[in-house]
Amino acid sequence: MSKIIAITMGDPAGIGPEIIVKALQSDVLKNVHSVVIGSAKLLEKQLKMGLFNNVSINVIDHVNKATFKPNVINVIDMKLEDIDSLKPGTLQPQAGDLAYRCVVKATELALNGDVAAIATAPLNKEALHSAGHMYPGHTELLAKLTNSKDVAMVLYTDTLKVIHVTTHVSLRNFLDNLSCERIEKVIKIADDFLKKVGIKQPKIAVAGINPHAGEHGLFGDEEIKFVIPAIEKMRNQGVDAIGPCAPDTVFLQAHQGKFDIVVAMYHDQGHIPLKLLGFYDGVNIAAGLPFIRTSADHGTAYDIAWQGVAKPDSMIESIRLAELLS
Repeated sequence: MSKIIAITMGDPAGIGPEIIVKALQSDVLKNVHSVVIGSAKLLEKQLKMGLFNNVSINVIDHVNKATFKPNVINVIDMKLEDIDSLKPGTLQPQAGDLAYRCVVKATELALNGDVAAIATAPLNKEALHSAGHMYPGHTELLAKLTNSKDVAMVLYTDTLKVIHVTTHVSLRNFLDNLSCERIEKVIKIADDFLKKVGIKQPKIAVAGINPHAGEHGLFGDEEIKFVIPAIEKMRNQGVDAIGPCAPDTVFLQAHQGKFDIVVAMYHDQGHIPLKLLGFYDGVNIAAGLPFIRTSADHGTAYDIAWQGVAKPDSMIESIRLAELLS
């Protein structure tokens, strides 16, 4: 049986519906079997806007009813509370609620073995919260739905891969709650993830926190207290972890092939270099879940939503990788 990828719509007031439709018409994905979890009516609207006259929507109630033919988009229909009142480019509770329900449904399918992996279109955290779903983002929501304790965000391109010790927390919270244990877990998640995707002996760079990785305590002692002990413990367990590495050079070194992945300590430390090098084709992967989950590595882009100008590159790559890695 061919692998089936579940694609969640994300926030319907954003660019999710558009980039999904565009992605599924790409030659890159012509042999990928997929099922969209989202509003069928909104996808039909996108087809009309994009002049995809030869494409049809096949509404199904289960993946086993899907028809994998060219120019057919299979959809498990998740209805909006009031589709006529949806305002593109605007934060709305019903949009956040739909995004949430799509992820819940896709997770259910993945846990049941009905789909091999999930590729998620962007959701908006404020819209999610306005609907009463108090999660910082996809990664935390998926961890809760799957009872996964050790999960980390991986940003993935062909030439640079970054995994995060922390993501959606303030710098103050990050520093106050930093621990050897969390750094050790993320190094282990990185090692396991890379081996799962075919890298037999991963070489893992661990970024420092302070300028020049602290300069032996001259610019801060967090490396001495937390980073070095975590690296040493993981090396004793056979993991090829190197560091602490100076944050201002380690990402370039990884991009040039010296390392397979960089362990970034906080959100912007890892996101800035990755998005500089791979803004349009970078993919977000939640490592540590019981299944592969990928996502377009950008936001809902309310400023260009439903205008027909959104680029589907990252969505295409996330669906391709979901199929390849699962």
